[in-house]
Amino acid sequence: MNIVLATLNAKYIHTNLALRCLKASVQPEFNPIISEYTIKDPSFNIVSDIYLKKPQVVGFSCYIWNIEETIKVVRLLKKVSPETIIVLGGPEVSYDSNYWLRRIEEIDYIVMGEGEISFKQLLLHLDGNLPLKDVLGICYMQEDKFVLHPQGPKIDLREMPSPYRFEEDIPHLSKRITYIETSRGCPFSCQFCLSSIEVGVRYFNREKVKEDIRYLMDHDAKIIKFVDRTFNISRSYAMEMFQFLIDEHRPGVVFQFEITADIMRPEVIQFLNDNAPAGLFRFEIGVQSTNDLTNELVKRKQNFAKLTRTVTMVKEGGKIAQHLDLIAGLPEEDYTSFKQTFNDVFAMGPEELQLGFLKLLRGTGLRVQAEEYGYVYVDQAPYEIFANNVLSFDDMLRIKQAEDVLEKYWNDHRLDYTVGYLVSETFETPFDFFQDFGTYWELKGWSRIGHQLEDLFKRLEEFLIQDGRANMNIVRSLMKFDYLAHHQFQPRKPYWEKEMEKDAQSAIYRKIIENPSIAGESFAQLQLHEREVYKQTLLVPFSLDLKELTQEHVVAKDGYLLTFFKPGQAPQFSFIAKEQVS
Repeated sequence: MNIVLATLNAKYIHTNLALRCLKASVQPEFNPIISEYTIKDPSFNIVSDIYLKKPQVVGFSCYIWNIEETIKVVRLLKKVSPETIIVLGGPEVSYDSNYWLRRIEEIDYIVMGEGEISFKQLLLHLDGNLPLKDVLGICYMQEDKFVLHPQGPKIDLREMPSPYRFEEDIPHLSKRITYIETSRGCPFSCQFCLSSIEVGVRYFNREKVKEDIRYLMDHDAKIIKFVDRTFNISRSYAMEMFQFLIDEHRPGVVFQFEITADIMRPEVIQFLNDNAPAGLFRFEIGVQSTNDLTNELVKRKQNFAKLTRTVTMVKEGGKIAQHLDLIAGLPEEDYTSFKQTFNDVFAMGPEELQLGFLKLLRGTGLRVQAEEYGYVYVDQAPYEIFANNVLSFDDMLRIKQAEDVLEKYWNDHRLDYTVGYLVSETFETPFDFFQDFGTYWELKGWSRIGHQLEDLFKRLEEFLIQDGRANMNIVRSLMKFDYLAHHQFQPRKPYWEKEMEKDAQSAIYRKIIENPSIAGESFAQLQLHEREVYKQTLLVPFSLDLKELTQEHVVAKDGYLLTFFKPGQAPQFSFIAKEQVS
């Protein structure tokens, strides 16, 4: 039987672990073809590609980010190939299955929840080897009636075959994210999350997992992301895996984990700070809210003091990048409360701070309680809210404006020194900076047009000038430093207006060539010839003490910033005090 397992990923770099688990579980009786697309691919092209494979069965893996595009593909595919059996599975269709089957008559079956056993049983039935009544965990329509088969027992994950060793994946391992799971389930009951529905945590065989990771590294996987809902729920297990990954890591490989920070013991963090190579690990931490009432209402247990301790210790260790998540729109978190949450979390200085917006997912407790909290939301994936009883649509739009600027100016790390100064020294709170700038950004219509790197600097400068609070002499120097730090080659035309006359610049260059040590010993050691000085350096007026700046202290000092560019390397900065060349 010819079977295609398909999905529409959010981006090409993503891969779908669920399809690989299904393929591994149905072998050797069946050998499906995995076909991955993206939500940006035209539906006609996807249908054409699947059609040419002549499948008898097509299974689609469905999520909030791809369900609407998947529906278009399903309907077109059924038109051109009406005899093809179409099966849907995944978190988006596992709940309210009756709704999906009645909405999309082209669906033949839905596999609900954990699908490895159910999907194999369904294929055995379609192949004539198992009565339909014996297939567990599926639903379908029969004579306009919804038919639901009971779920089977939970799978013994220790006996599961590996989904990571398909030969066709090998050429792509270095170019895409590899997702791996070592457990299923979550011990927590957060009412906005589907993971709260499954009680308990089950683990895969540890030694098999380690062998799979070795295999992936042997075949040049670069980013390996664990999809475990709480990787560190078992301290002994997490420590064993951390030790294994430290012992056997390969250069260039990064492991990402979703951890619960407030249950992480200080000795575990200290172990990682002492032993983990820099850049090997990356942590994703869901904070969501620091409002105690809000956390209580969504049944989220969180000790913010301990969470802060963990994030701070990890940051001070300097080995592990951290990505922290917030959710705007949770119960009883109004605009003022969310602003406090944002500032509480931003104060920890995460490398990335993702500001998300509540989505009322099918199957979650909050969707059931939507009326109680006055939620107004889109009844189509991804089910994002417009407002609730304490947060107006105006409030939501304002927060979205702040989120837009947060992504561009903090998470993309284009202006770390500049933004760091503005949020600490110029604006009352970090949120005020992102909100005020975000509102100005929207007012100017910049959200509707593209931008280059130079535009980010010009637009920030324009905002700050009209805002009037910033010391522009300091800010302009910080912006130059941030701008030049992102160049390997001397920029042909920097974003700022010309500040030095050619004669004045040439006079300083002559002094540098005659006595390189005025630019510091590290510059003198480069031993550049005159031509190299002119071709590979840029001299600009600068109003800050460079040594203090690299220690993250902003201290005024008049002089010049000399930047040396060498392809393939970060630029080298030197400071020349004004009195040295006067």
